Amino acid sequence: MLAGAMALPSVAAAEDAVLFDGRQLAGIVHDNSPSARLAGELLARDLKQLTGHAATVADDVSGCARLCVVIGTLDSTLVRAVVADTGVDLSTIEGTWERYGRILVRSKRDPSRRYLLIAGSDRRGTVWGVIDLTRELGVSAWEWWADVTPRRVDRLRVDGARRLSEAPSVQYRGIFLNDEDWGLQPWAARTYEPEAGDIGPRTYARIFELMWRLKANLIWPAMHDSTTPFYQQPGNAATANAYDIVVGTSHAEPMLRNNVREWDERARGPFNFFTNRPAMVEYWRERVEAVKDGEHIYSIGLRGKHDSAMEGADTPEQARDATAQAIAIQRDLLAKAQGRPAAQVPQALTLYKEVLDTYAAGLKVPDDVTLVWPDNNYGYIAQLPTPAEQARRGGSGVYYHLSYWGRPHDYLWLATTHPALIREQMDRAWQSHARKLWVVNVGDIKPGEYLTQYFLDLAFDHRIFAQVPRTHLRDWSARQFGADVADRVTAVMLAYYDLAFERRPEFMGFGQVEPVTPVRTSDYLRTGGDEAERRLDRYAALVAEAEAVGAALPADRRDAFFQLVLYPVRGAASLNERVLKLDLAQEHAKALRAPIVPGSTSEAINRAGNVVRADMNALSDQARAAQQRIADDTGAYNALIGGKWRGMMNAAPRNLPVFRTPTFPHVSLPRQDACGIEGSDLAYVEGRAGTRSFTLYSGGADADWTLVPSPGFVASATRGKLHAANGYRIRIALPHDGNGSGGVNVTCGGKTLNLPIRIATPAKGVAPNINHIITLPPASATSPDWESVPGFIAMLRSRLNLPPGNAAATPLTYRFDTDTTGHAEIRIVLLPTHPLNAEQHLRVKIRVDGGALQTLDYATFGRSDEWKRNMLSNTAVRSLTFPQLAAGRHTVELFAASPGLLVDRIEVRLDGAPANYGAPLR
Repeated sequence: MLAGAMALPSVAAAEDAVLFDGRQLAGIVHDNSPSARLAGELLARDLKQLTGHAATVADDVSGCARLCVVIGTLDSTLVRAVVADTGVDLSTIEGTWERYGRILVRSKRDPSRRYLLIAGSDRRGTVWGVIDLTRELGVSAWEWWADVTPRRVDRLRVDGARRLSEAPSVQYRGIFLNDEDWGLQPWAARTYEPEAGDIGPRTYARIFELMWRLKANLIWPAMHDSTTPFYQQPGNAATANAYDIVVGTSHAEPMLRNNVREWDERARGPFNFFTNRPAMVEYWRERVEAVKDGEHIYSIGLRGKHDSAMEGADTPEQARDATAQAIAIQRDLLAKAQGRPAAQVPQALTLYKEVLDTYAAGLKVPDDVTLVWPDNNYGYIAQLPTPAEQARRGGSGVYYHLSYWGRPHDYLWLATTHPALIREQMDRAWQSHARKLWVVNVGDIKPGEYLTQYFLDLAFDHRIFAQVPRTHLRDWSARQFGADVADRVTAVMLAYYDLAFERRPEFMGFGQVEPVTPVRTSDYLRTGGDEAERRLDRYAALVAEAEAVGAALPADRRDAFFQLVLYPVRGAASLNERVLKLDLAQEHAKALRAPIVPGSTSEAINRAGNVVRADMNALSDQARAAQQRIADDTGAYNALIGGKWRGMMNAAPRNLPVFRTPTFPHVSLPRQDACGIEGSDLAYVEGRAGTRSFTLYSGGADADWTLVPSPGFVASATRGKLHAANGYRIRIALPHDGNGSGGVNVTCGGKTLNLPIRIATPAKGVAPNINHIITLPPASATSPDWESVPGFIAMLRSRLNLPPGNAAATPLTYRFDTDTTGHAEIRIVLLPTHPLNAEQHLRVKIRVDGGALQTLDYATFGRSDEWKRNMLSNTAVRSLTFPQLAAGRHTVELFAASPGLLVDRIEVRLDGAPANYGAPLR
């Protein structure tokens, strides 16, 4: 069955429609609308790629042979004629939004002729019928935009049974082309559409066809200063009309006006509603008159000339009153241009940045206007409608980011928002009845292909929320690369998203923007080297697996795999490697002594070692190679398929400090005939299998080494030599099956070293103490007030329908043991969400060992330093401190005091706990 379609019983057994029998290909007949013609041509191109045969495409059935695919709206002359000839009845979808019926029917006048009829309730419904047919034939939405080329087949047949599609779950579903300066615009201007020298009608035709294949119907066009405004580029508007794409504009462009390029201050004066109102009103009037015959959703309201606050308003109240006046004027202009009441013209007010404050100050928005609730630019929706706002006639929508330019830091290069976060945030939007309009900021489109499709699939069919994100990603991977590798591709991509969720690649410089600050030493090194090494190990394993999958693919999928999987995975890994290895090299050069002494877990003691490190130059060279790999991979991307994508990929948007090539210094290496071990990660749990790694190194002298695992342990390597070529170091993985308890010795340079292995033995059902940290997974406890979060391991969400204050809360109850009396800190780590709506808060209540109930409030204000830290780390932290926590059994009770809280983990940090950047070892 087609996604988003419903098969209904047929009177007789349904026949298959054989579109290609090895010799003859079905013809295509479309009605006389431009979009039906374009849909027919799209289908013909797909059939040509699948069969090698060219289908006839016509606008009447007179040339139809044995079988024709008939494409049109229910009320078209073509479809009415087929209905009259066959007696088929699809009237149940008449007058509905973007639905279609499909059925194989036989002509009564000529029984040898059959029609595969795709009849839409409207023009876009017709298109979705064609798109579902191409999907059923095996054509990827990314057949052109990521080169997932259709494969040749010997026969093509589809189910001829009657089916009626469901209406889309969200009425308007779209993309915002934004920050296009480093990819889409230069690619269009220099490679794909040099005749326009910009993003012109030929580029937009490609974009609109992609939107069709993703069942999106709304575009917010590219609008940066680098790009000619959409309505000033000849042919753009006509192309949108031909594809039946609804055109809107972003939060910064009321009345379809691109202020950054269209408002000429020399000719029109300042963009100030208080001092230059007549000029602004005339500016708006010109546009709405010029475009009155197209299909649009008009952004209304008032901001600054670009993405900035309103000019001339000194207080939220002034901004509120001016916005109300501007909206009244804009609605009057729309009513006059359209010749109908303003309430019948689709309009949206996006409550972005300071506009949300203006709205909170008491702005009265006409009931028919759609309120669009944005995320905070980092994937967390800032606010959703209250029950009263949900009842508004205009409904609510969401504006969401997969790419962003701004503080605290851009993420314009790679698309790394976790699918589980997208699902969770859009699920809360769906449950809050924000279902009128969903728009996603896709940046340059590439390399955010999968995330764009996931967002739009959720918008088109809300039943996908019932799937865990892994299932959707696996199905998508199978469609692009084949079912035989889908599980491996899925595992690669989820590991990629997991690593970036802890810290996006673009954030690895640990600097900020607005103002731009220089890079600094990574927080992954603040406890020594093991946390950085652990992250490097994960990325290295990820790249190895991605490369292995890519190498095993057929040749016709390797270009697509490089674009969709390998380039982003290797890019993220290479940037992390350059940053972390250079930081490690610099730290080792400064210390010139071992960060770890075998048998020690205390950082203070670890740094008292006397075996020097001699890996600084090797690490620096590896960092240099990683930087070069980014350049090489980016060059390869832009050279793919004869240069098809030349100019699309830029690995250094805005040339921010994190992307710049640093210096890669060398130092005079020491020479010491001794070996050392960096192994603070070698902490295991009895009865639980796990893998840890350690670094074996020498002080600059060649050294042979051997390792003999004891029962329960295996090693990734058991012998070798430390020398200059490997930087006098090797990383060794040491899996443990959970059963053995003996030590592991390493002989290096003729001396025996004992690995600092610790095996925790917690009581049954109690979390272990690993390196002085006890991690309590939220999902290890249950409560009717909390629910799991699909796609996030062990995370819990407080239910969205909790009553205010939740006075009758049922706690999550956790237990842990401490061996000694001492200082302890209990950290409750949440994801940095916002209150569900204006009536809610961000509060949990906690009780320890039956003591007083304490309230933890996670509210942040504006773009405070705390908020910035939260966005960069995807965490929000509150703590309770106990100067002297007694030895013994302890109980933590956690109560949901607000809806929509996302609890990631609970950490009990004891004396000696390392100050990790990310999640501790578990």
